[in-house]
Amino acid sequence: MTRTEIDLRGPEASSTGAAGARPWLDPTVHWPALTEATRHLDAPLGALHLGALRWNAHEMLRRAAGTPIRIATKSIRVRSVVEALLALPGYRGVLAYTLAEAIWLAERMPRLDDLVVGYPTAESAGIRRLAADADLARRITLMVDSPGQLDLVDSIVPPGRREELRVCLELDASWRAPVLGHLGVRRSPVHEPEHAGALAAYVGGRPGFRVVGLMAYEAQVAGIANAPSGRPVDGVVNRWMQSRSMPELVERRGRAVAAVRRHADLEFVNGGGTGSLEATAADPAVTELGAGSGILAGHLFDGYAHFTPAPAAAFALDVVRSPSPRHATVLGGGWLASGPHGADRSPRIAWPEGLRMLAREGAGEVQTPVTGRAAGRLRVGDRLWLRHAKSGELAEHLNGFAVVDGDEVVGTVPTYRGEGMAFL
Repeated sequence: MTRTEIDLRGPEASSTGAAGARPWLDPTVHWPALTEATRHLDAPLGALHLGALRWNAHEMLRRAAGTPIRIATKSIRVRSVVEALLALPGYRGVLAYTLAEAIWLAERMPRLDDLVVGYPTAESAGIRRLAADADLARRITLMVDSPGQLDLVDSIVPPGRREELRVCLELDASWRAPVLGHLGVRRSPVHEPEHAGALAAYVGGRPGFRVVGLMAYEAQVAGIANAPSGRPVDGVVNRWMQSRSMPELVERRGRAVAAVRRHADLEFVNGGGTGSLEATAADPAVTELGAGSGILAGHLFDGYAHFTPAPAAAFALDVVRSPSPRHATVLGGGWLASGPHGADRSPRIAWPEGLRMLAREGAGEVQTPVTGRAAGRLRVGDRLWLRHAKSGELAEHLNGFAVVDGDEVVGTVPTYRGEGMAFL
């Protein structure tokens, strides 16, 4: 099978179009078609459905309503998909998850001149590379939220012996709710606007650094499902939390941006994520959105009331035994997602319908038993399709994806792992 290029620039898959034109949203059509198209390929097998990729890419742009999207590459980890997205008007720049990844992408994508490292770095080799290369220093921006990160850079390469380094300040976007306390992820220590302004002034006074951006990721809005299946109470609570958290952040982020602008000429203000594109795009202080999970659409993004991503990425495993008339066992399956351990971090069986994993075994290292109304009909050699919980982490288990267009495999694309790279 030949390596193929991914093209997402085809006709937009409109959300108002006929349902028959969107087979990837109908499981009784989508999964049997994937099975037939990939029948000649051995499992474990990863597949990218081109129609579903196009749908998701254009749906993200529709939801962003004209605000540019910076691609969060941790949620993809397939360079061909990143390149295809950047060819679409509306996607601009990448949000890399390590400095090593940003340098690698910059070297292999020479026309990509806007890379932000989404997390602070302590990579001494990467810092030396960045500090010694004028072109990389012009294209790559580091993330900082404290003086200690600047001190580390200076200890590796003093300011008089390096290129000036671009930096983005991270503002803590969590909600400090009355009684409930901290709601969101533990990221930056910079929460208040005056703290952001003080940090901008401090960085501006340090030789060898220049503040060019501000980022605030509202994980409690973008990454928490507001309509989780089978958990209506959780949905009510999450929607209540998000309806109060977002207005607080919009007001606070606006003041933080103003405070930082008194000390730096900001090129961008980044916010949001797949789950909050509409809300973050409406924030007048935000100039761009950071998102990526909605492209491949891991199953953690099924539980949102305001958008429906298509299952663009999935993996298949083969049935290898039938331990009883009510069970079947597939080879492998233990591809668990990061985060707090629970059923929502396990792969989800997408097809055949009517199957579930066993509570006492779950998704196993070498085998995964399943049961349910469809288990008795499975035979050795039959195929199960599963979806990973987190979009980009699926690529850590595969060297490449088969690309399916319509009812046939048109080629393959390598993952980062398939290109010999593992960044975390």
